[in-house]
Amino acid sequence: MEHTVVAIQFNRLGKKYYFDTAHINVKNGDKVVVETARGIELGFVVSDRMTIKNDELVSPLKPIVRIANEEDIKNYEDNTEKEAIVLKKTDELVKKNNLDMKLLNCEYTLDKAKLIIYFNADGRVDFRELVKDLANEFHVRIELRQVGTRDGAKVLGGIGPCGRQTCCTRFLTEFQPVSIKMAKNQNLSLNPNNISGICGKLLCCIKYEDDTYKDLRRKMPKMDSIVDTPEGRGRVVQLNYILQQVTVDVEGTYRSHDINDIRFTQSGAQDDLDVDDKDLLKLEE
Repeated sequence: MEHTVVAIQFNRLGKKYYFDTAHINVKNGDKVVVETARGIELGFVVSDRMTIKNDELVSPLKPIVRIANEEDIKNYEDNTEKEAIVLKKTDELVKKNNLDMKLLNCEYTLDKAKLIIYFNADGRVDFRELVKDLANEFHVRIELRQVGTRDGAKVLGGIGPCGRQTCCTRFLTEFQPVSIKMAKNQNLSLNPNNISGICGKLLCCIKYEDDTYKDLRRKMPKMDSIVDTPEGRGRVVQLNYILQQVTVDVEGTYRSHDINDIRFTQSGAQDDLDVDDKDLLKLEE
């Protein structure tokens, strides 16, 4: 059995979710009303129609309810305008309850049946009294959702160590896993200050070139391995993966060689993670 689906986002940099068109003639750029786990929401179609088979589905598809009408769009805009007021009042109630939490953003479902408030905190937060205060204030079902530090940085934004706006606030819609091993593959300094972003976790951009460096490393000898050069046999003391060059110590003389000009038998790929620094490994969590 086949399904005709489109990808839908609920905000500009949010994840993409696939919904069955349910024989509704939608196209890229349309605003549609859909039912999600959070409730009735307005989403934005960000792909052309496509066909997928049953065995390609990860989870059951939900259908698009309808193309958004003028009333839906007005309700969505009204809800969006109220977000700043909700956050300001919520912040006051957080301080009243002496809670250690950082508010990020909030959103109403399209039908105003639920108000979802996102926050970041270092540990577990007992927000039961806060929920009661919020329900009394806004007279709607309240859901407080704790998100990770990466999600917090995505909402708040900022400038990365490269001097540009963070990738997560410009174009990243989903976070890919980043590991210390990737940093090692690229010969990056393993100083946490150099390889972590404003969220305190490993820089997302380390992932971008990981496959390239993996491929380049396979063609290189290992550090301290013995290789044959035109000047004689020596020990590898430095590697330049981008230029595909090695620096070899031949009886106290250091020279750089293209890898095609040397002979070696050992693989250059260093697959084992030999970092035993707990502070570094926490950056992956």
